[in-house]
Amino acid sequence: MTVLRDLPEDLGRDHAHHLLREMLRIRRFEERCVELYSATKIRGFLHLYIGEEAIAVGVMQSLTPEDAIVSTYRDHGHALARGISARSIMAEMFGKVEGCSRGRGGSMHLFDAAARFYGGNAIVGGGIPLAVGMALADKMRGIDRVTACFFGEGAIAEGEFHESMNLAALWDLPVLFCCENNLYAMGTALKRSESETNLAVKAAGYELPSWTVDGMDVLAVEDAARRAVTAVRANGPCFLELRTYRFRAHSMYDPDLYRLKSEIEEWKKRCPIDTFVARLEAAGMLNDVDLRAMEDAVAAEVDDAVAFAEAGTLEPVEELERFVYSERGAQ
Repeated sequence: MTVLRDLPEDLGRDHAHHLLREMLRIRRFEERCVELYSATKIRGFLHLYIGEEAIAVGVMQSLTPEDAIVSTYRDHGHALARGISARSIMAEMFGKVEGCSRGRGGSMHLFDAAARFYGGNAIVGGGIPLAVGMALADKMRGIDRVTACFFGEGAIAEGEFHESMNLAALWDLPVLFCCENNLYAMGTALKRSESETNLAVKAAGYELPSWTVDGMDVLAVEDAARRAVTAVRANGPCFLELRTYRFRAHSMYDPDLYRLKSEIEEWKKRCPIDTFVARLEAAGMLNDVDLRAMEDAVAAEVDDAVAFAEAGTLEPVEELERFVYSERGAQ
């Protein structure tokens, strides 16, 4: 059984409801994506964020609209929590022009410059050096901004992770490295791929302030992210190892034969949404009416996003070569 932790004394009811609503938006959006993928309305690869919602929601609370996000291929939750509309994301999943990447990116390549959301990147660890470059540009231009970079623990084995951490530390760059450790990468258990499974210890080897966070607890994530972002703004890069668990397979193509069903069920007892609901109810900050209203509002938003995507426009074949070169010319 999950032990319910006391809520912080300064947690307001409105903020608590906001955190819960954001996690519910991600969960219900992803569940609908499963249905749409099974109906072949969403094609290609699809990596779901179910079980990891507390990380995206918790981290986003510490960032300003001017800060940047660099995501990974499991990016739907990050995009929704950042404020990119469900309509725009769903249309992108459908391959419609109205999508945030004009239907050209799909599930793994969500992008929205106005939201300072720079991918969605299908390459494992591919966003990490991009985040370092963006942070370097901000520092050289004297702009007070943080770049938050999300990646899974599988990226720790990639060379660009180590190169990027080293440069970020050497140059005191304003980067928050957020490692979403769901224990299995694509399908290999962490203990089979890393000799040191305490990833915060590995990051600390590059002289970065690094610590481990319960990624199933939205309040723990929010608190850690706020402390880390404050440190990044003042002194340079930080690393958070956010320990979590994806309830679904790596992707919709994955038969998920590398985990015991009993292990999955044990982790589901720590569901970030269910446990947070229980904590709020125990504290008298949430009732059935509140929860039903949230669920109804989220369901309406997801239904609207699907209808918008269904009614969207497929890009004409004549524009296949458009955007090979920038239409804005040299800047």
